[in-house]
Amino acid sequence: MAEAGNDHSWSQPVREMSTLYCKYFGLNEKPFNMTPDPRFIFLSESHREAIAHLVYGIDNRTGFIELTGEVGAGKTTVLRALLGQLDPERYRTALIFNPCLSAPDLLRAINREFHIPAEGMSQPAHLENLNRFLIEQNEQGRIVVLVIDEAQNLQPEVLEQIRLISNLETDREKLLQIVLAGQPELGKLLARKELRQLDQRIVVRYHLRPMTFHDTRMYIQHRLNVAGGRGGISFTREAARRIYRYAGGLPRLVNIASDRSLLAAYTRNRREVTFRIASAGIADIKRNRTGRDWRPLAGASAAVGVLATVFFILFGQNVVDSLRPAEPVKEATVASAKIAMPQARSHDVRASLETMNERASAASAYDAMAKRWKIKPLEGSADPGDPRVMEKAAREAGLSLYWFSGNLGALLRLDCPAILELRAPDARGKRYAALTGFKDGRVLMDPPLADDASVEPVELERYWSGRGVILWRNPLGLPDKISPGASGKHVKDLQGLLLKAGAHREAPTGRYDRQTTAAVREFQLSKGIEPDGIAGQRTQILLYKAAGPADMPGLLR
Repeated sequence: MAEAGNDHSWSQPVREMSTLYCKYFGLNEKPFNMTPDPRFIFLSESHREAIAHLVYGIDNRTGFIELTGEVGAGKTTVLRALLGQLDPERYRTALIFNPCLSAPDLLRAINREFHIPAEGMSQPAHLENLNRFLIEQNEQGRIVVLVIDEAQNLQPEVLEQIRLISNLETDREKLLQIVLAGQPELGKLLARKELRQLDQRIVVRYHLRPMTFHDTRMYIQHRLNVAGGRGGISFTREAARRIYRYAGGLPRLVNIASDRSLLAAYTRNRREVTFRIASAGIADIKRNRTGRDWRPLAGASAAVGVLATVFFILFGQNVVDSLRPAEPVKEATVASAKIAMPQARSHDVRASLETMNERASAASAYDAMAKRWKIKPLEGSADPGDPRVMEKAAREAGLSLYWFSGNLGALLRLDCPAILELRAPDARGKRYAALTGFKDGRVLMDPPLADDASVEPVELERYWSGRGVILWRNPLGLPDKISPGASGKHVKDLQGLLLKAGAHREAPTGRYDRQTTAAVREFQLSKGIEPDGIAGQRTQILLYKAAGPADMPGLLR
């Protein structure tokens, strides 16, 4: 549940050494990575309360919602969980996570996130286009949500621009729900006299509290379980309390302390992290913070540990495995930070994204999807980054577009290739790549990232905005959304799909009655999506797949 961000100044060899203990403890992967992998999400009581407050504010159209928390408290995790929970058929969402923009640039960025034309226009035109988009979504029954992370970095004039955007409303409700998330300094910023009008509009506020000791113990065990730990390693209650006291209940610091404790247990040939071992790991963290080298641990096998460490750093895990004796090394030392490390995989992906061209990557991604669908690629002058161009190309190929928002788990449930929107932290604009499949636990990407056609899911999550586009075939021509109370041929066709999928037992009547609503909800529950009883695009895609041989490419075949 740790947020993405700087992991302080610990030495690179220490971070890489963590992989040495995985095989010994029977772990499939490192359980305490700093990357925001959705598989490891653990929501404490405070995090669940935060999400409940955010959903309440959004669904009641309060306009402004404020979320604050200390560095490492899990704000980004809460926001990811929130955006993954909001069904894109009912909500339209945008996330701004680099708010160091001018007021005009922010407005342009917001429009781009909502796929509203945003290039070469004046500020009044941007505002007019945004207003038109909000009205259209409101008429279709959707709630539009704008999330701004690290909002404590916003300049006062940018916050004033956000206040003006919030004035877009009907006679009864706000058209745009704005979540401002940031460190406690955000509250001090909003308390300024010149921002009092904005501060007074914030109806829902929540400060994210650190985890309790009970949550910390459950958090540690949860991450061990997800990583494949089934009894190969355990933390005593006293060890968990030592970590809790050091971390103050902040997930990021819990991750760091737990990872170092596992390394300390490994070097001692222990499969249980005790109070003393956790204390030793935390002491090593503190020594690194002061810039001092790690002191060697005494032991007869220390030389073997040093040799394994050096070979791991220079040549990789396979060579280490060939050198390691049959019995695990009882004591080891950690290599000095002066040993050169190969560039981390995430840095390779990041560098690859930074060298990508936005338009070229969009064209390559669309062409990769066209290949999967066996349709013609885009014309050379077409810009697939423009939603209208992509919609036109898809329509001419007899396909529909579904604007997806969620995580890899949701994509896997849909079993559909998708064009993903990617971001490089130090590069302006968006990048695109097509997710074309899963193989051996890795994600297949086209164009390749870091010269590799496949990446680890955690690497993709690091740079994916959570938004994407899915091409799909709608042979019955169903409208994007069919709601209870509707009637006619489309409803009859929908009931026919439900019947074939085994979710409906009544003969098609053409009336979206209670029985049909219950059947849709039952089907949605069986597929792990929100059971709202409305047959939107996501439900229709899954229905076509369940009703019989679907003429759609999948991710798992």
